[in-house]
Amino acid sequence: MFELHPRLAADTRVLGDLPLCRVLLAKESQYPWLILVPRVADLREIHHLAPLQQQQLMQESCAVATLMELRLRPDKLNVAALGNLVPQLHLHHVARFIADKAWPGPIWGAHPVIAYDPQVLASEADTWRTALATLADFTPVNADE
Repeated sequence: MFELHPRLAADTRVLGDLPLCRVLLAKESQYPWLILVPRVADLREIHHLAPLQQQQLMQESCAVATLMELRLRPDKLNVAALGNLVPQLHLHHVARFIADKAWPGPIWGAHPVIAYDPQVLASEADTWRTALATLADFTPVNADE
């Protein structure tokens, strides 16, 4: 049975589900940052998915990346599956801008995390749910705490 890793649950807000992936918003306010987590139990690596699931993951990742590009117009979109601290497979989608604090380096460990104000986080989550609703088969989840 699929369960979201506790660290992902603590560091993100659930936005909803695509056919394969749960879509999360990172609570880090310095970078527009969505995360896709395939809803498959005990999954660590992309190549551990069945071939059709690998294709579905790529389709969902590309759809989210395209949506972020259209909505945010970043200078670069970083898509990564690191998993060094959180072993559960998850794909980061981070919009990067030449003017962001960590540019051109990676965001991880570059600066202390600045969490969203709770009201701003709720507003961002609602905005992203509305944007994601334009994708086929997105099911919003209002898991706001």
